[in-house]
Amino acid sequence: MTDEDSRYEAVRSRDARFDGAFFFGVRTTGIYCRPSCPAVTPKRQNVRFFATAAAAQGSGFRACRRCRPDAVPGSADWNVRADVVGRAMRLIGDGVVDREGVAGLADRLGYSARQVQRQLTAEVGAGPVALARAQRAHTARVLVQTTELPITQIAFAAGFASVRQFNDTIRDVYAATPSELRAATPKATRRTAAPAAAGIPLRLAHRGPYLAGPVFDLLAEEAVAGVAEVTGVPGRRVHRRTLRLPHGTGVVAVDERPRTSRATPGAHPGGWLDARLHLTDPRDLTTAVGRLRRLFDLDADPWAVDERLGADPRLAPLVAARPGLRSPGTADPDELAVRTLLGPTATADLVRRYGKALDAPHGTLTHLFPEAAVLAEAQPHGPLGALTAALADGTVRLDPGADRDEAQAALLALPGLDAATVATLRTRALGDPDVAPPGADLPDSWRPWRSYALHHLRIAGELETR
Repeated sequence: MTDEDSRYEAVRSRDARFDGAFFFGVRTTGIYCRPSCPAVTPKRQNVRFFATAAAAQGSGFRACRRCRPDAVPGSADWNVRADVVGRAMRLIGDGVVDREGVAGLADRLGYSARQVQRQLTAEVGAGPVALARAQRAHTARVLVQTTELPITQIAFAAGFASVRQFNDTIRDVYAATPSELRAATPKATRRTAAPAAAGIPLRLAHRGPYLAGPVFDLLAEEAVAGVAEVTGVPGRRVHRRTLRLPHGTGVVAVDERPRTSRATPGAHPGGWLDARLHLTDPRDLTTAVGRLRRLFDLDADPWAVDERLGADPRLAPLVAARPGLRSPGTADPDELAVRTLLGPTATADLVRRYGKALDAPHGTLTHLFPEAAVLAEAQPHGPLGALTAALADGTVRLDPGADRDEAQAALLALPGLDAATVATLRTRALGDPDVAPPGADLPDSWRPWRSYALHHLRIAGELETR
């Protein structure tokens, strides 16, 4: 939605379909909001539109305390786009700027820092530093409002270089000090607040309907013993898994049953999945949440997907039967690649032999998935050795900012990986929403959502499940 008059109509109708797709600032109040904000609609002449929250903050607007615009799902554009801006946005969401700086981001993208700055500013209204700052502010707010961590500890956990920088940013973004933000937390949220040892409660927001059943079916089918599990009965299951993160380890539990926001006129309101995240180092919160969002495909735009696929006579009844079907990704691309090559049983054996044991087991979860370099050294021969060596030395990159075409070519050059297997990895590990495996009859009219069409066809039994 690029026309400003159309955007204003979305604001006027409080249309939740566009939450995260753009933001609007109100000149008379200095506040920026999501399109579905329930506040009184401002006059058109007082409204400015922004592609990102960072752009709104950079123009001097502070976040609305009523609609919490920083808590919306991310734009689905960044999943679809394979260009440098899309790749950069995915990497920033994974916390690369906080860990490696702008130079590290540019190096991963194969561009100069100046080029990355220029392209991001032109497309989304903010450079990598500003985008990372907005993300840090959101992470800090979550920690302030849902844990009892000391404020000073939160500052560094959220990625700020100093307590002063943290305090200044929170005041700029939320017009409150961190202590005031904690004190003003709604009672319903404060009841869930817990010490870090009890885990961080999260609401993983999504837009539109979310069909969780098929996602949890897939996670249960492919769970590797010791690393992941799905427990409970359909409709009320819990997915639990371990996470290898930049600063430490994590264990997460995600509930199957989506929670629904208050109804919004003219559109399904969206909602969230409840989760609880245990981290050995809270600095990993941003990265962990980004990986969970990719695993559960939470930034998708189900209206755009269902509208395009539902217009096709072959898919129309399937889409009508399963609105909000997602195309799951992965929390660990290297694990997915190995599991796709070997299958869950053989992969579980690798975990027992080479995985790193958790400091303390979380029920049946006992290990982190072994690093590619460890597997490459332990089993250097055959297809597994070739794959893990390529992952370890960077010949194959499956991170959020990887070039999808380059990664596909590198995977196809390895022994033991056929085109169908590589198509699965492109869909899941690289998050490509528009993959057509060899031999699949997927017309161009289904673009750019052919990965979703595949899920519909497989669930309906019209394609072999891989």
